[in-house]
Amino acid sequence: MTSAWLLALAGGVLIGLSATLLLWLNGRVAGVSGILNGVVLPRAGDVAWRAAFLLGLIAAASLYMALVPGAPQPRVDFPRAGLVVAGLLVGFGTRMGNGCTSGHGVCGIGRLSMRSLAAVATFMATAIITTFVMRHVGSGS
Repeated sequence: MTSAWLLALAGGVLIGLSATLLLWLNGRVAGVSGILNGVVLPRAGDVAWRAAFLLGLIAAASLYMALVPGAPQPRVDFPRAGLVVAGLLVGFGTRMGNGCTSGHGVCGIGRLSMRSLAAVATFMATAIITTFVMRHVGSGS
């Protein structure tokens, strides 16, 4: 049985490799929200690589779930309205922060961008506070 740390390491290496290759071969930063935005609001000649990248993300996750025994599966017990609101808030936040965790966290910090360091610190602080509130304040315990 492959240990969890080895799978996490392999995933990190693959993320880093894909971000590096996209920047090296295409001159683009692997910010997933920006890539998705370019598919939703397309410009001529700039959609194919974006769609291929996003389909690759979905295909890789699907293969992992199908081929790795005990791989985490998506939860289906979340209220749909809450997911829609959460998705809209994430979209608003990525637009406000001029990027997402993949663009700032993986690519920006790798390029030693101070703006990305500030963005990631804000993402992490917000995630920690949100998790604390949802688990300890919002649950009534």
